[in-house]
Amino acid sequence: MNPGSLSYATRRDAAILIVDDAPENLGALRKMMVQQGYQTFVATTGERALKIARRVHPDLILLDIMMPGMDGYETCRQLKSQAATQRIPIIFMSARTETEDVVAGFDIGAVDYISKPLRMPEVCARVRTQLQIRNRSETHEEQAERLRTIVNNMAEGLLIFEADGRIQMTNPACDKYLGYQLEPLAGRSIHDLLNPLVAQEYLDYFARYAAAPQSAHNHGTREVIIRHRNGSSVCMDLTLTPMYLRQPLFIGLLHDITHHKQSEDALQRAAMVDPLTKIANRRHFDSFLEKEWQRAMRSGQPLSLVVLDVDHFKLYNDTLGHPAGDACLQQVAQAIASHALRPTDLAARYGGEEFVILFAETDAEAAHLLAESIRAHIESLQIPHPRSTTSAWLTVSIGVATIHPHQLDNTESLFVAADRAMYAAKEGGRNQVQATRTGGASLAAVKSLVMR
Repeated sequence: MNPGSLSYATRRDAAILIVDDAPENLGALRKMMVQQGYQTFVATTGERALKIARRVHPDLILLDIMMPGMDGYETCRQLKSQAATQRIPIIFMSARTETEDVVAGFDIGAVDYISKPLRMPEVCARVRTQLQIRNRSETHEEQAERLRTIVNNMAEGLLIFEADGRIQMTNPACDKYLGYQLEPLAGRSIHDLLNPLVAQEYLDYFARYAAAPQSAHNHGTREVIIRHRNGSSVCMDLTLTPMYLRQPLFIGLLHDITHHKQSEDALQRAAMVDPLTKIANRRHFDSFLEKEWQRAMRSGQPLSLVVLDVDHFKLYNDTLGHPAGDACLQQVAQAIASHALRPTDLAARYGGEEFVILFAETDAEAAHLLAESIRAHIESLQIPHPRSTTSAWLTVSIGVATIHPHQLDNTESLFVAADRAMYAAKEGGRNQVQATRTGGASLAAVKSLVMR
């Protein structure tokens, strides 16, 4: 689309309210506005203008000053006094062109003043200019509001340092992490957060960057101990990025790793391995999933969960005995674990004959292929299952779910999706893979992907 067509599209969608008690002015202005492609509304009194403005929210008002009853000045005052209409730009039209009249118009909120008799080309130009200004202003405000929304809803804490170490601003996550919800962290010093040696390292970096922005490198990410408002210590990853906006500023992103550290310590003391199958247990898997979930939210990468259940396992135990059942689960576990090849993959026994595998940075198609490979691998073991109504051999039913996690999601939504897919596999005849793709917090319809 060329610039001319873009400009015309913008004009054509604009709504203009014309307020004038003189029929000849009203008719001429309306005709011209319609020819310009504007949606046009008219009023002959200030009272009527207020009602139309509140109802249609025009993009611009052309307002005559001299009208019977409520004049243009009072109409403008009332428009500017109401939240719904106060931001609508108003252009006064009047034969009163003395300096005090023009100044009075601007003082009560008008954006322009056109003298009568009207010169239509001039009116067109002034209307067009004010609509362009309004459009740019709204675009900037929308961008600013979008940025505020992103910053205020970030999982990571954000704070901006000035070159002297003063904290210029923070976001809600930062205040929550550090216990400053009820009082401002902004205005404090970096010395209030870090021990003196670490704080001085950052101040030295700030000074080097301020002296030579082009030659200084990004500080990158480091693990730091930050002082909570209550005096305790919080483990954080601090990523620092410099920027120069009239003065050197430094954007710090805080990712709370306290829970991660505590979980690591706890897992070192507790059993991380299922004693029967020798693969990860449920506690280890839940901790691992939470870590990968947070990482996926930061990176925007997909996360795939595979839930697997051994078909007719109760019949297997009842027929061959629990020792045989335990041996069977051990074989299944090792087959599953052989497909978790990367540090970001984890296979675990989640309970009884149910197993789970997490594949980070894995999209739906790749996860389905991996799940099918697992299903085929277990069937190829040819573990006899005398009472199975599905196959002569032991088989599994598998559900797969893939998600791009964000703030409104939780890990439970991923499990629900994978469980539903697994039960769909069972209802579809077992020994198969079915998948569901999650989009945001809602579950997509389960689609069958059956491969034997």
